[in-house]
Amino acid sequence: MNGVSTIPPVLNIGAVFSLNSTIGKVAKVAIEAAVEDVNSNPAILGGTKLKLTVHDTNYSRFLGMVEALTLLENETVAIIGPQFSVIAHLVSHIANEFQVPLLSFAATDPSLSSLQYPFFVRTTQSDLYQMAAIADIVDYFGWRNVIALYVDDDHGRNGIAALGDKLAEKRCRLSHKVPLSPKGSRNQIIDTLLTVSSMMSRILILHTYDIWGLEVLNAAKHLRMMESGYVWIVTDWLSSILDTDSQLHSEKMDDIQGVLTLRMYTQSSEEKRKFVTRWRHLTRKNTLNGPIGLNSFGLYAYDTLWLLAHAIGAFFDQGGNISFSEDSKLSELSRGDMRFSSMSIFNGGKMLLDNILQVNMTGVTGPIKFTSDRDLINPAYEVINVIGTGSRRIGYWSNHSGLSVVPPEALYKEPSNRSASSQHLYSAVWPGQTTQKPRGWVFPNNGRHLRIGVPSQVIYPEFVAQGKGTDKFSGYCIDVFTAVLELLPYAVPYKLVPFGDGHNSPKRFDLLRLVSEEVYDAAVGDFAITTERTKMVDFTQPYIESGLVVVAPIKKLNSNAWAFLSPFTPKMWCVTGIFFLVVGVVVWILEHRLNDDFRGPPKRQIGTILWFSFSTLFFSHKERTVNSLSRLVLIIWLFVVLILTSSYTASLTSILTVEQLSSPIKDIQSLVASSDPIGYQRGSFAENYLTDELNIDKSRLVPLNTAEEYEKALTDGPKNGGVSAVIDERAYMEVFLSTRCEFSIIGQEFTRIGWGFAFPRDSPLAVDMSIAILELSENGDLQRIHDKWLTRSACSSQGTKQEADRLHLKSFWGLFVLCGLACLLSLLIYLIQIVRQFARHYLDLQELESAGRSSQSSRLQTFISFAGEKEVVIKNLSKKRKLERASTGDIDKDKSTDGDLNGSC
Repeated sequence: MNGVSTIPPVLNIGAVFSLNSTIGKVAKVAIEAAVEDVNSNPAILGGTKLKLTVHDTNYSRFLGMVEALTLLENETVAIIGPQFSVIAHLVSHIANEFQVPLLSFAATDPSLSSLQYPFFVRTTQSDLYQMAAIADIVDYFGWRNVIALYVDDDHGRNGIAALGDKLAEKRCRLSHKVPLSPKGSRNQIIDTLLTVSSMMSRILILHTYDIWGLEVLNAAKHLRMMESGYVWIVTDWLSSILDTDSQLHSEKMDDIQGVLTLRMYTQSSEEKRKFVTRWRHLTRKNTLNGPIGLNSFGLYAYDTLWLLAHAIGAFFDQGGNISFSEDSKLSELSRGDMRFSSMSIFNGGKMLLDNILQVNMTGVTGPIKFTSDRDLINPAYEVINVIGTGSRRIGYWSNHSGLSVVPPEALYKEPSNRSASSQHLYSAVWPGQTTQKPRGWVFPNNGRHLRIGVPSQVIYPEFVAQGKGTDKFSGYCIDVFTAVLELLPYAVPYKLVPFGDGHNSPKRFDLLRLVSEEVYDAAVGDFAITTERTKMVDFTQPYIESGLVVVAPIKKLNSNAWAFLSPFTPKMWCVTGIFFLVVGVVVWILEHRLNDDFRGPPKRQIGTILWFSFSTLFFSHKERTVNSLSRLVLIIWLFVVLILTSSYTASLTSILTVEQLSSPIKDIQSLVASSDPIGYQRGSFAENYLTDELNIDKSRLVPLNTAEEYEKALTDGPKNGGVSAVIDERAYMEVFLSTRCEFSIIGQEFTRIGWGFAFPRDSPLAVDMSIAILELSENGDLQRIHDKWLTRSACSSQGTKQEADRLHLKSFWGLFVLCGLACLLSLLIYLIQIVRQFARHYLDLQELESAGRSSQSSRLQTFISFAGEKEVVIKNLSKKRKLERASTGDIDKDKSTDGDLNGSC
C-alpha cells in the first residue's frame, strides 16, 4: 500500500514484549503513560497523535517474529521492543528489511551491534558495561577465578563472553562456563549445580532470566551452596524482581540472602520524583493484581517513548514525510493467509533513525544521548546486597570512575580515576550471614589429596631427601613447605609424590611441565624461578635467594719481596707520584718570592722541591709556608695524602694478614673464553642457561649427579678427564664448600634468582602460600629453618676470598681533581698578583733605564727577572726610587726659584 501524508493526524507505533514478565508488566504501564503524556502535550508533535499497539510475545521467539510482522501490516513507523535479546536478533532482521526503527529498552546483548543491525537502537545499558562492573567487583575483592552459570542462548552466551574479556583485562580468569538450558527441569539444575560444587572456585556469576533465576538460587540453597564461603553475583534481573515485587515471599528471600546484584543507576531528579509519585496511581488503574513496583527497565521504557516522540518531531521539522512503498521481494509470497502485500517499506525510516540517534534530552533516567557506538552516555550501576527482608546499596559503579560510594554524577566533573586506591565499596553481608570476605575458593570436595611432586634424587640431602623404602621426605625445602602450610587459615590435604628414578637427578623442567598439565597439583623442591619456567607455572614468593656461581680449584699464594707495591695499581702509583711533584712545584712557585727556605742555588731549590713534596707523605716537612695560597694548596694536599696513606695501610694489612688464594679461572668471562670442559648439575636449568645465554658449546658441558662427582671432576682437572670448573647455584655450592676447602667460588654471582614452590597457572593457593612465606620470613622462622639445615662450617667461609682487590685510580679520582683545581686556582691568583706588582713597581725603572727604547723581548726578560727577585727587595728598590724622584724634584724647584730671583735683580 502506498500512502503519503505530510503531517498525519495519527501515527502508528508498535510494541512487542512479554506482558506477564517482571519487566514486561512494568514496561506496559510505563509506555502507555508516556503515550498519554506525549499526546496531551501539543508542543511535541503538534496535532499528531501516537497510536500504540502492544503485542505479547509470551517468551516465544516465534511469536515475537510473528507479532512484529503483524505490526508492519498497519504502516507502523517504529517498534518498541522486543524485551528479550534472542527475539531482538530475529526481529532486527525484519526491521532492516522494512527500514522500521526498533527501539529496545531491555535487550542488553552486547552483540546486537549497529553494523549487523543498523535499525536496532538500544535505549538501555548494554551488558558490556554490566559485565565490566562485575569484573571490577571481582577484582576489588581480590578474587582471581570465577565460575559463570548462564542461560544457553544468545543473551547468556554473549553476555558471558563479554564478562570473560573484562575479567581478562583485570588479570582474572573465567575458569568454567556452565550453561543452563532455558527449558531445563529442576533436576537438571540440581545436577549442574552439583558439578559446580565440586569445583575449586566459589565465586559464582549467575546470568539468566527472571522467570527461573530464582529457581536456580532455590536449588543452590537446597544443595547448601548459599552458605559461608560462597559468593553469588547476579545480573540485574534480580534487582528488577526486588523492585517490582517489594513483598517477595519470605521463603524466596531466604534463598537469596547475601547475594550481590546490580541495578541500572538513574540519577535523582525532579522528573523522576514526580513519575515515582505518580506510579502507584498508574499501577492501580492498569493492573488487576494491585499495584506493582517500578524498576529501572520501566523508567527506560518511559524514556524510550519520549525519545521516539522527540525524534518524530525533529523528523517533521526537517520536512520528513510518512510514506511507504511495496517490497518487491514479497510480491511473490502473497498467498495463503499471510498478507505480505500489506507490509511496506517505510521510506522515511533512515531519516527517522538518524533523528533518533541525534536526540539530546533529559528524561526520568537522566541525560539521554547516544555515543558514536550508539550506546547511551554515562553507563552506571548500583551494587545491591540482599540482606534480611530487603536490600542495601553498598556502592556504585560507573564507566567513568569504577567503584565508588558516592553517586556517579558527583564524579563526572573530575578526571577519570580507575586506580586501585580510588575504588571503594561499603562492607557486604555474604551468604552464611558473615561479613568476612570469602576466600573465593576451596579444595574440591571429592576426597582427593593434592598430589605434590617432589624430586626423588637431589645432590644435597640437606635440601630434599627421601627416606629409603618410604614416601616420606625431609630437608630444608620440605620443612619450609610444611611450615608455610601451618600458617594457612585452612587445612590442605596433600600427599608428597616422588618424581624420578631415584638414581639420577630428574629434570626439574619435566616436573614443572607435568604441574602445568595438572598431572601434579604442585611441586616442592629446589626449583629456581626462571623466565622460561614462569611461562608454564605460577611460583610462590621465593623462600631462598640463589644464583649461578663458578666453583674451581684454588691454591694459596705466598707473600713476596714486592708485596708492598700490591695495594696500588701501576696507574695509581704513577698518578700519585706525579701529584707529589706537581704539589711541590706549585708550593715552590708560590713561596719563592717570599720565603727564604725556597730560595738559593738551583740545585738547592730542586732538592727543596723534592724533599718538601715527599716529606708531606709523613707530615714531616720542616719548611714554613707564608703565602696564604700555598697554605690552601698544602691543606688540601695533606687531606689527600691522609686518605691515600690510610687506604694503603688497610690494603697492605689485608694482603699480608689474610690468606690469599689464586685460581687460573678469574671469572665467568675467562671461563667462557677458554675451551675447557665445564661441569653442571644434571637436571638443573644451568645447562640451558650456559648454552642459550652464554653460547657455550654443549660438547664442553659435563653433567654431574653427586657431590662426590663434583669433587672428583674438579680434582682431576681438564687434563685428566675432569673439568676446569663447575657452574651451579650458590645455595648448593655453599653446602658443597662447607667441607671442601680446596675449592672456592670464583668471582660474583652472574645471575640473581630465587627458589619457589610451583603451582598450575592462576592457582589461588600460590597467592596464599606467598603471603605465608612472607609471614614466615618476618617472624624469623624461615631463618631458623635455614640455620637448622644449611649452617656452614668455618671452612666454607675460608675459601671465598680471591686475590685482594687492589686500589684503583677510579676510587680516588675525585680527590686528585680537587687537589688539581686548588693548584690551578692558586697559580692563577698568584699570576694576577705578580702582574699587578710588576705594573706598579717596575714601570718607573723601565722609564729610567730604557728611556723609551724598551722592546717586547726586553720587557719579558725584565718580567722574568722581576718574578725571580725576592718581594722585599723589589719593595725596597721601589721605595728608594720614589725618594730619589722626590729629591730630584726638590732640587729642580730650588734652581727654578734662584733663577727667578736673579732675573728680578
